[in-house]
Amino acid sequence: MLKLTNIRKTYTVGDLSVDALRGVSLEFRDNEFVSILGPSGCGKTTTLNIIGGLDRYTSGDLIINGRSTKEYTDSDWDTYRNHSVGFVFQSYNLIPHQTILANVELALTLSGVSKAERHRRAKEALEQVGLTDHMHKRPNQLSGGQMQRVAIARALINNPDILLADEPTGALDSETSVQVMDLLREVAKDRLVIMVTHNPELAQAYSTRIIQLKDGEVIADSNPYESQEDAPALTGKEAKAGKKTSMSFPTALSLSLNNLMTKKGRTFLTAFAGSIGIIGIALILSLSSGINTYITKVQQDTLTSYPITIEAESVDMTSMLTSLMGVSDEEDSGAPREEDRVYVSNVMYDMMDSMMNAETVTNNLKAFKEYLEEGGGGITDLAQVYYGYDFKFDIYNKDPDGKVVKSDVMSAMETAMGSLYGGDYTDYFNSMGSMYESFDVWQELLPGEDGQLVSSQVLDQYELLYGHWPEEYNQVILFVDDNNQVSDLMLYALGLVSVDEMNETLAALQAGEEVEVEDQSWSYEELCQTQFKLLLPYERYQYDANTNTYTDLSATQTGLEMLYNSNQTGITLQVVGVARSGSNGGMMSGSLGYTNALTQYAIDHTADSQLVKDQLANPDTDVITNLPFRQEGDTEPTDQEKAQAIGEYLLTLDAQSQAEAYVDGMSQPSQQYVDDTVDAQMANITREDIEKMISQEYAAQMGVDAATLDEYIAGMSDEELFAQVEEAMAAQIKEQYAAAAKEQLSALPAAQLSAMLAQAVEQGPSDQGLSLEQFVYLYDNYMPPTHSDSTYQDNLDLMGYIDLESPSSISLYADTFKEKDKIADLITAYNQQVAEEDQISYTDYVALLMSSITDIISGVSYLLIGFVSISLVVSSIMIGIITYISVLERTKEIGILRAVGASKKDVSRVFNAETLIVGLGAGVLGIVVTLLLNIPINAAIHAVTGLTELSAALPPVGGAILVAISAILTILAGLIPARLAAKKDPVEALRSE
Repeated sequence: MLKLTNIRKTYTVGDLSVDALRGVSLEFRDNEFVSILGPSGCGKTTTLNIIGGLDRYTSGDLIINGRSTKEYTDSDWDTYRNHSVGFVFQSYNLIPHQTILANVELALTLSGVSKAERHRRAKEALEQVGLTDHMHKRPNQLSGGQMQRVAIARALINNPDILLADEPTGALDSETSVQVMDLLREVAKDRLVIMVTHNPELAQAYSTRIIQLKDGEVIADSNPYESQEDAPALTGKEAKAGKKTSMSFPTALSLSLNNLMTKKGRTFLTAFAGSIGIIGIALILSLSSGINTYITKVQQDTLTSYPITIEAESVDMTSMLTSLMGVSDEEDSGAPREEDRVYVSNVMYDMMDSMMNAETVTNNLKAFKEYLEEGGGGITDLAQVYYGYDFKFDIYNKDPDGKVVKSDVMSAMETAMGSLYGGDYTDYFNSMGSMYESFDVWQELLPGEDGQLVSSQVLDQYELLYGHWPEEYNQVILFVDDNNQVSDLMLYALGLVSVDEMNETLAALQAGEEVEVEDQSWSYEELCQTQFKLLLPYERYQYDANTNTYTDLSATQTGLEMLYNSNQTGITLQVVGVARSGSNGGMMSGSLGYTNALTQYAIDHTADSQLVKDQLANPDTDVITNLPFRQEGDTEPTDQEKAQAIGEYLLTLDAQSQAEAYVDGMSQPSQQYVDDTVDAQMANITREDIEKMISQEYAAQMGVDAATLDEYIAGMSDEELFAQVEEAMAAQIKEQYAAAAKEQLSALPAAQLSAMLAQAVEQGPSDQGLSLEQFVYLYDNYMPPTHSDSTYQDNLDLMGYIDLESPSSISLYADTFKEKDKIADLITAYNQQVAEEDQISYTDYVALLMSSITDIISGVSYLLIGFVSISLVVSSIMIGIITYISVLERTKEIGILRAVGASKKDVSRVFNAETLIVGLGAGVLGIVVTLLLNIPINAAIHAVTGLTELSAALPPVGGAILVAISAILTILAGLIPARLAAKKDPVEALRSE
């Protein structure tokens, strides 16, 4: 069974070599009790270690079951120790942090035996040695004899062929020694027991064979054995030793966890030390996450307020804004700049040049809308698309005086300007409408996805204070700022201030009077009782069957009030809630928000109105005036044609009307008469005469002193001065001529004037009757229109008709600047694949005004990454040192594991498991500490910055990743110490304390 052939073992230290065994040749029976005696240092334990596979012989051969071990691999030796050999040591070599049962099971865990089977066999083994009642105790709770019996049970658990006992009674008293020896003698009945001892009495009493060694040689053998067969030994490649051993990772975890739990304080401190780096990283990640969350919120707020907006027709302001910011796209000219001189950057010139030469850009939004609805090349995945339509909302309510007024700031300012300065400012505000868009009271809410009336972006930016968000098309919501305020202009739009009150206040301010501002407030309930009425554009027109035309009823206050009070016209709008914006504002610039459902309702009902249907059915006729539109080929009539046309028309009028027209026409002097008269009067006038005349006559009228007026006139050139005088003189001559003619003709009866008109028309333009100029004048002022002054498209716009396939604007709402930049790239790609006239052009104001924010974010990110890297390096080094210390402390355990058949990989796995546990503990502890530290950190951030939205918050995924990183780093850091542990000599490891 077991044969040693000329075994030699030499230990070499430096240049010194010591022969521990010198040609030992022994052969053992399958079942006998062999005692090896000899003085210390004779090679007894070395022989035992070589037989057990713990040590390697220098030369010779160890033959096991007829197989040579010369070519055994480490795996073969591990399997041999686990399946064929059991060790009993003088110092017991039990693992102190494992229970008795776990110590006995240890060898079975390497054999791949199931847990239930391990427990059963371990209990049987302990029952054989009489320790069943102590199986859940730890080694330090047993006596020496009990621990040795545990060691014997552990050695027998795998039913080995060979039991090796190294001084099994060396640390026991006599009585206990006898008990152990009786147990070994019983075991030797069915297997080979080889015992090393210094006690010849015990050897004589229990052994069936005694071998004596001296100086590494066999000097006596009481019962030598030589096998009868002389078969050649098989090599390790020709015969394998059975099932390979392997420790499962859960077993490794259990061993390491039990070891760590015996040193709870130290384990905690180790985990805490390892968690310091994780805490630093987690705090940085918390701050970074909080900053990124805040930046994302700012980005969303910014991008919802300033989306990428593409208008059907707009002015490209990019170059003007670039010039205003002092940024130039042109490369530097390269001209040398001297250090001691100041040079000029042409910002004002570039800006003015950009303004004067700003191009009007036209975009084919119909084609672009079709492109977006087909997928948009990925644009719709990056942004919410909103189609805007230039629908004119005429919303009215009643002021405190009961007067129907238009509910918008433009009307209020128009009324105020007219009251202060006189005149009609309608055309002015229409032309400057885009400048006052930011004052608009009414604004459409951004719709949400899947049919939601209000988008989540709006809901996130505003806090609902009262009521609810609009749920129907005819419901609106009132917005207040973060101080629960609305502008004073909004009071007019809400009907809380009358037109007269506003005019009185403005007049007092203009007069320099002090106006006492009353602190006014209203409850949410009062404001939510406010109602408005939306009059659709087509509803203003009433059909006149007699003339087959339409009349605009809203042109008069009476007609407007009739429309407002009628149940047949308009849509009643109800305020249903009050919402407040955050400290950073919101995307809504208006104070009253309506939904896209109202827009769609208005567009659909307008398209379905009879007026719009009639206009669509008659594209060549203005159905409002029942006049044809001017066609492209139509030309303006000549003066002669005008004279003939007006003459024919005047003859159809009654006598009184003809008389009035004749007087008016004859009161217009010819231009030649005016010019000749002016020239005659200016012939003898000099500059000095003009200056004197103006100084005397106009100084008092203008309310300035003569010296100031003289100074102003002196600054004018002769051409400028004479031109102004001639213009004033011509106007005076026309007035005098008209007054004289009217005075003379008005004395005649209407019948005579009518006859004189008929004669003039029959005669045609002449010097005796009406001149050609006078006929043209009458044509321009009396001739009823023959064509509509409007166009087909203008009429459709006036009626509020909208083609849903042709939006007036398209807004793209992205969440981040990165997504916005991707959208810009996709629009560029779209432009490259369409014709030039279909290319899209727009001004990205956010990119122009906030281009540096990306660089700032990147800089902060790089800085945080640097801190993280330093923390990771420090943590890795520390964990490696801690693991190496653990290896030194568990050296004996390494020897025990190797003795029961654990491979080098198994030993590495044990320490990798320990580093994993420490790493997981450090990671979890670091996350818990970070969460606790974030509480005071956030309090400090809020106190210092005043930004309640900015908070350090560790994202759950980030926390889990940090725990995983901690575990991975500790494993990596422990690889070298674990490898060093695996390479330890098991014999030396068993000798360590």
